[in-house]
Amino acid sequence: MRDSILRIFRLWWKEVVGILHDQGVLIFVVLVPLVYPLCYSWFYTNEVVRDVPFAVVDECNSQLSRSFVRQMDATPSAALKARCRNAEEAMELVKRREVYGIVYIPSSFEKVLWQGEQTSIQLYCEMSAMLYYRSLLIAASDVSLEMNRHIKVSRYLHPTTREEEKVQRMPVDYEYVSLYNPQSGFAAFLIPPVLMLILQQTLFLGIGMMMGGQRERYRTCATRRCWPYRPHEVVAGKALCYLLLYVLLAIYMFSGITSLFGLPELGEYTDFLVFVIPYLLACIFMGMVLSFLVYRREDSIMLFVFLSVPLLFLSGISWPGAKIPLLLKYVSWLFPSTFGLNGYQLLRGTGATLEEIRPHIIALWIQSGVYGSLACLLYRWKMKRKI
Repeated sequence: MRDSILRIFRLWWKEVVGILHDQGVLIFVVLVPLVYPLCYSWFYTNEVVRDVPFAVVDECNSQLSRSFVRQMDATPSAALKARCRNAEEAMELVKRREVYGIVYIPSSFEKVLWQGEQTSIQLYCEMSAMLYYRSLLIAASDVSLEMNRHIKVSRYLHPTTREEEKVQRMPVDYEYVSLYNPQSGFAAFLIPPVLMLILQQTLFLGIGMMMGGQRERYRTCATRRCWPYRPHEVVAGKALCYLLLYVLLAIYMFSGITSLFGLPELGEYTDFLVFVIPYLLACIFMGMVLSFLVYRREDSIMLFVFLSVPLLFLSGISWPGAKIPLLLKYVSWLFPSTFGLNGYQLLRGTGATLEEIRPHIIALWIQSGVYGSLACLLYRWKMKRKI
């Protein structure tokens, strides 16, 4: 037993030295986890898009139409950039990216209202960036709803007192409270799961590059340096190296980055440590299994980098999990990121307890056991065949 533990630590030290002497691996397992969280968080630090420029084509030019434009300009989401004579002039501004939307008010806008009929205002948005569309649509919708209430009260209901006017404008008062994301921003719900995905993907890349480098150096046998050791000792030694390193990186991401950019910090910190260890182990062991598909260093980049965006969608974080086809949902369960992203979002984003995320923790431990055993079997097979 003692000799086995010593061999595991020897392999741990060999893996550490190998990482330190390999610039490519060092970039992916150290530099990328340090720099990427800063970049992502800084890009999304404003949470929401404000003052999106838009142009207006007001063919009505009435007091009511001008009031609509002023109110939309006064919202925090939109900013009036130009008044245009016609739609063609406004489209030129869109093509030059000077504005991202056009508000078109027809000449019959106020006349139709006075006739007691329903009128319309058209909003055209440049759809290459969904955030601009969202901001302009919210601004136009809020102003139109508020204007609808005033028109209804002033022209059709004729209240006699201020209190009656208040009731008729808003019969049922309501208060909107955005739980766990007060600003309704993207950083609060997107960045924490992305940090978990960065841990998984950089582990896959680093472990894959190490295997590819060994196969390039030992062309006759990629596992030659592992011959004096048993398969489970090889797996344990390698896993210990990456686990110790990535526990520190996880603490840096979910303490330093979270505090620096004001991301959600709910839940107990000890619960986070209990959760992140099985997640890292599952990622490490799966990375070892997938590394047997890598025969050259650059293969790991082609195999694993493209998975980042699909795995983010399959996790159910950026796309509703209820709308994911059943087959794809089963595929997503093969990856630790699915349980890691959702579990962490519940833990640190909504203040869930370990009891409430127990299914995610159990799934991660099952993945750790399955992928760890599979990694041992693959190393045993490779070492027996000496390939």
